[in-house]
Amino acid sequence: MDATYWGRNFGVVIMKDSLSGDVLWFKFINRHERLEDYKEGISYLESLGYTIQGLVCDGFKGLRQAFPNYKFQLCQFHQVMTIKTKLTSRPKLEASKELLELSKMLCHTDKESFIGALKEWYTKWEDFLKERTTTEDGKSHYTHKALRSAFLSLKRNMSSLWTYYDYPELKMPNTNNAIESLNADLKTKLNLHKGISMERRKIFIQDFIKSHSPKK
Repeated sequence: MDATYWGRNFGVVIMKDSLSGDVLWFKFINRHERLEDYKEGISYLESLGYTIQGLVCDGFKGLRQAFPNYKFQLCQFHQVMTIKTKLTSRPKLEASKELLELSKMLCHTDKESFIGALKEWYTKWEDFLKERTTTEDGKSHYTHKALRSAFLSLKRNMSSLWTYYDYPELKMPNTNNAIESLNADLKTKLNLHKGISMERRKIFIQDFIKSHSPKK
């Protein structure tokens, strides 16, 4: 499940079955997605009798805690993008360069190899991460805050990055790429109709999504 936007004030939340490829639920939203939007969608699917094996989504705050009864897979691609945002695509520090390259392995390796490589990286750079800088007013802070933030993001999310690997019988994908592809296709087609009214835009999106929904 994921949300996609057109500008700051209009978007749609979509829930898609990774096995069949069907869109099972969607909702137009104003401004930002909320936990309540996802809860509404899950409640709707539950009311129809769907058996939900697990959830694959990005790192939207609180999402994991909102659905404790379901297996949760954090999109590995989104995690890589988080690291890239914190470190930039061309970091200057050697430790940052190594962590960025390591993060790029996330979607292409197994759990044990990645965790082992991350532990080796931390052992090498532990003292560097703990370096502190004292400002003129006497206050102290970590010197390499962006690097620490990137590493701690990986460490904090580690248990949710490998759900698909720990439960292969669920056949969960490790990324949201399937729904991202759907959103990209939708945006490409909608861009051919620039200038249409909001009402017609919604009708277009509804028709597009319905073409990817289960046939009644």
